Amino acid sequence: MTRRALISVSDKAGIVAFATRLQELGWEIISTGGTKTALDAAGVTTIAIDDVTDFPEMMDGRVKTLHPKIHGGLLARRDLDSHVSAMKAHDILPIDLVVVNLYPFKETIVKPDVTYADAVENIDIGGPSMLRSAAKNHASVTVVVDPADYALVLDAFSEHGDTSYETRQKLAAKVFRHTAAYDALIAEYFTAQVGVDKPEKLTVTYDLKQAMRYGENPQQDADFYETALPVPYSIAAAKQLNGKELSFNNIRDADAAIRIIRDFTAPTIVALKHMNPCGIGSADTIEKAWDYAYASDPVSIFGGIVVSNREVDVETAKKMHDIFLEIIIAPSYSEEALAVLTTKKKNLRILALDFAKQAASEEPKELTGVLGGLLVQNQDTTVELRDTWDIVTDRQPSEKEVAALEFAWRSVKYVKSNGIIITNDHQTLGVGPGQTNRVASVKIAIEQAADRLEGAVLASDAFFPFSDNVEEIAKAGIKAIIQPGGSVRDQDAIDEANKHGIAMVFTGARHFRH
Repeated sequence: MTRRALISVSDKAGIVAFATRLQELGWEIISTGGTKTALDAAGVTTIAIDDVTDFPEMMDGRVKTLHPKIHGGLLARRDLDSHVSAMKAHDILPIDLVVVNLYPFKETIVKPDVTYADAVENIDIGGPSMLRSAAKNHASVTVVVDPADYALVLDAFSEHGDTSYETRQKLAAKVFRHTAAYDALIAEYFTAQVGVDKPEKLTVTYDLKQAMRYGENPQQDADFYETALPVPYSIAAAKQLNGKELSFNNIRDADAAIRIIRDFTAPTIVALKHMNPCGIGSADTIEKAWDYAYASDPVSIFGGIVVSNREVDVETAKKMHDIFLEIIIAPSYSEEALAVLTTKKKNLRILALDFAKQAASEEPKELTGVLGGLLVQNQDTTVELRDTWDIVTDRQPSEKEVAALEFAWRSVKYVKSNGIIITNDHQTLGVGPGQTNRVASVKIAIEQAADRLEGAVLASDAFFPFSDNVEEIAKAGIKAIIQPGGSVRDQDAIDEANKHGIAMVFTGARHFRH
């Protein structure tokens, strides 16, 4: 019996060549709609779907393949006499190959002017049904959803007359991944449309962006997946202009760096190491911002990540070139700057990222894996500035101190808890990250900022549980503190600050970062 293929594709890339070769191998081809039109125009003989079903396409194509003569031909087990007899009794011919890809739902919903009606019309029903039927019956049916597999299938037909069971099984697995991702995208869209914030089922889907050599450590396997709906302000969307492939740790550090710099509007450089800022500088020019960021901690910046929120000019590039950096990220680079940065720096990873897309990028939820589960939360993108502050001490901060406190509060949000940062109004001076008690973080930050404490202020990502923190700060001569407040011992901290003439601001919001 002549074998039959059913071809119905939205993405028609390569389909004419595939169908032509299939016909040369003696296959009959059933086709529908635009696919049939394209194949007929190319001289490929096809059978219309309604000639198989004896039922017309209707409802603007919504109903055409949902018919027993299609799904019977796909689902019938060839090894069961009862199935074979049923096919004969109802004049159903087997379909041994299905080539289907789906309505462009994703491509539709990313359009800025998409309507709800357009989105609904681009939900494929018949396509996933045929794919699932064929994939379920992969013991007998070859199913192709990805044009990249056309050559594999044709080679098998040409050389062996059929695909192997192992090949059909792998293709079926790809189909179920594909339809699951397709449905997840639809579910996510509808969930957002109806405003459900905490769905009883979490449906997420990602596309493989990069297979990695290893993860955090060489013994850990890892891969980089991008959200199915790309986020334009993200490391996944950045264009790499130079250097080695990004590693697992590179991506995590780079992601932290572009999160930090979102909160700064003046020309700013952020230097980062192990997901903690080691230097932040803001100024009127990006070169001066680099000077401040570098001077914050000239030791820790070595081998670090640097992000600039302005184009990197040649003078700044020369200074960057003088030290070893892992990654530089910026919206753009002058031609001369790029030439400087790439000279004798073939491994330096240079990324261009469209900073203008920050506002256009919806804030994706953060997913954190735990054993047996997943934690989901919104990103911490808020910054509480002076109009929401509560000055709780007798001494009021000066205007210069207020500017420094604002800079410090923007900066501390991304220091790992327990997080302490010391700054002036344009530069970080000392960072105390990730200690198991807050006074230890205070001491580390003060030690790092030593000899630069004139006019400096201190920010804490969460409240002070004891007044000993303020005691240490007073010893260093710092005269202004910003912290969330909220401790049962807040009054102890306030009393200690008043004792030493320190101005203290409560913001009312903490910024833990674990």
